[in-house]
Amino acid sequence: MSRATARRRAVFLLRHASLVALAVLATATAARSAAFTFEDVVKIAEARSHEAFQRPAQIPEFLREISYDQWRDIRYRPDAAVWRDRALPFQVQFFHPGLYYDHTIKMYVVDADGSRPIEFSPSKFDYGRNEFASQVPQDLGPAGFRLHYPIKTKSYWDEVIVFLGASYFRAVGRDQGFGLSARALAIDTAVQTGEEFPYFDTFWLVRPTKDAKSMTIYALLESASVSGAYKFVVHPGKETAVDVEARLFFRKSVQKLGIAPLTSMFYSGEGNPAQKLDYRPEVHDSDGLLVSLANGEWLWRPLGNPERLHVSSLRADGLAGFGLLQRDRDFDHYQDLETRQDIRPSAWIIPKAGPVWEKGHVELVEIPTDEEINDNIVTYWVPDGLPKEQKPLELAYRILWYGEEDRARSPNGRAIDTRRDHGHDENTHRFVVEFDGEKLRKLPADAVLRGVVTVGDGGQGELLEDQVVKNVVTGGWRLVFEVRPSGSEPIELRAYLDQGGSALTETWSYVLEP
Repeated sequence: MSRATARRRAVFLLRHASLVALAVLATATAARSAAFTFEDVVKIAEARSHEAFQRPAQIPEFLREISYDQWRDIRYRPDAAVWRDRALPFQVQFFHPGLYYDHTIKMYVVDADGSRPIEFSPSKFDYGRNEFASQVPQDLGPAGFRLHYPIKTKSYWDEVIVFLGASYFRAVGRDQGFGLSARALAIDTAVQTGEEFPYFDTFWLVRPTKDAKSMTIYALLESASVSGAYKFVVHPGKETAVDVEARLFFRKSVQKLGIAPLTSMFYSGEGNPAQKLDYRPEVHDSDGLLVSLANGEWLWRPLGNPERLHVSSLRADGLAGFGLLQRDRDFDHYQDLETRQDIRPSAWIIPKAGPVWEKGHVELVEIPTDEEINDNIVTYWVPDGLPKEQKPLELAYRILWYGEEDRARSPNGRAIDTRRDHGHDENTHRFVVEFDGEKLRKLPADAVLRGVVTVGDGGQGELLEDQVVKNVVTGGWRLVFEVRPSGSEPIELRAYLDQGGSALTETWSYVLEP
């Protein structure tokens, strides 16, 4: 894990502690039974929700004060990986607590005989140049874990998914490097009272069979407002899929509930230049938010690094999917051999049946940053209505982690570049939006396409002119238009390409700050 990635993950971590006696008792009981299932985790979560929240104890102070380089120098010994000696397709390695990761988690293995704890031992770690190994408590516990699977070749167990820090997890498909993260839940994000960060404090790893293509993980979520049971089924591949099932029990009400949150970084891009001298043309893990509606419409919102906190919402009654995408795959646009942002994964959320997805909006939070080490982009689904205390909320969805976009998931022409400058004068804004796609490329240059541009709800601004031309270099089509704001409020802009009354592209969406 790079220094920037580790520091970004730390921005959102809270300081929480280990299991209360109730969960320990429930787990011990389960270990003596013949089986342990997701329903057992649900029972623990429900019981927890009736108890007062208790923050977990912190790790020893000397570990909290180590440097990034010291933490990075602690490596788990591959020969100590779970199931390494069993010839199974999956193996598990652990992260050592320290620095940003100031509390530990409990780990269990589940098999036909029930569940049993995975013992922590400093001897399973290589401490490198560090000299404090003898001070580490024998029963300390890990900070997180990573799942390995031979995703590229049959002889090497690649790291495919990581659970580390609060409720964060991140995965990759076969040809990607780690980038953006998912979270279990977002509570009160971008509200004045401050955000609450739920965290996983216990995991159960279900032992896979020798020919397994997927692996199941149970997890217990805790925070001041909620206790929840999660089930993850990980399917590694060219596109790695993670099926998520959750049952949440609320101790108290929340102001805002964000479901299936994704967290990423956007520092600079083609329409958002770097704030200081940088040899890299663009620096970002994701370059846009894509939303799919049940009525067939697709919305694309380019990401930005705003001057001040910006929170926007995209109404999406009948949500079919949403995600943070890294559409730009051209290395020449990044020029970074170390981070390889051109191969960072996109993450796409596919809701499964349930009323929680029927009415609501996708919220996008863009946080100003002057460094690329910060995850400054957050998006999630906000359902209409809030869950009631002690009433279970059931969730089910799939996350796909992938590289190139699947044409079946986004069949229309796509907005691939957004640039802007001043138009005729300092009071106008000119936008240049590039659209591309197979159907668009096949259209001859003399085809008549129309740009359908909407400026706010009416009266917020004036559309001065717009023009659609074939981009003879790329084969796509370019939409150019100018807008003059009529006030000081942000303006919602939308645009798509039309031919003979039929939409050819997704809808480009943008918030113009006058």
